[in-house]
Amino acid sequence: MTQPVFDSHLHIIDPRYPLVANNGFIPDPFTVTDYRERIAGLGITGGAVVSGSFQAFDQGYLVDALQALGPAYVGVTQIPGDTSDQRIRGLHAAGVRAVRFNVARGGSADLDDLERLARRVHDLAGWHAELYLDARTIDEDLARRIAALPAASIDHLGMHEDGLPNLLRLVEQGVKVKATGFGRVELDPAAVIRAITEVDPTALMVGTDLPSTRARRPFRDEDFTSIAQVLTPEQAAAVFWGNAAAFYLGQ
Repeated sequence: MTQPVFDSHLHIIDPRYPLVANNGFIPDPFTVTDYRERIAGLGITGGAVVSGSFQAFDQGYLVDALQALGPAYVGVTQIPGDTSDQRIRGLHAAGVRAVRFNVARGGSADLDDLERLARRVHDLAGWHAELYLDARTIDEDLARRIAALPAASIDHLGMHEDGLPNLLRLVEQGVKVKATGFGRVELDPAAVIRAITEVDPTALMVGTDLPSTRARRPFRDEDFTSIAQVLTPEQAAAVFWGNAAAFYLGQ
């Protein structure tokens, strides 16, 4: 890439820290060193390290990764609903800026708990909520709850083309979307990217989804090229850097 890129969705899998089987799956290691080697030449100068289901509520790996990657990287964590205010403030000081809810694979929170925790961390530390879900499952109740959150994003373009109408209704109400995980979605990324950009050009944020655990195929450099090809230069600047920098870094 010839412009700076904010990688809005990456995973670091450090075997020095606890890993928990999710549906029988434990991923291979993917360290900070592995990540840096993989993204060489892509123009990535910042990003969001996202906690996976297999990391449960461990924070050690995340704090360590953020220290190694530097201040242009932030954390997206998973925490139980009874996490203390002091602990949340400590994680914020370490660079955490969001809490993730894994709705697709079964997370730790039901919808009431999700809303409660999302509002609490926003009020306390300004964090937003990130949702991993299949947009086909967004019924009227869930849509209302997501739209009412102070700030929220949805992973991997909502996963399935049949969920696009649900996704676009949330985009209309200010919800952000990650253009990530092309190897795990069931949709035409170019078509969905165009549709989202037409609704709200500030909504989309790119990411690698490295190391693409459980995806049918891993991230390819060409995924970024395919995104850029359907955007104007001004849109590309926003999607590859500006939108995420505003959402995560307040820039």
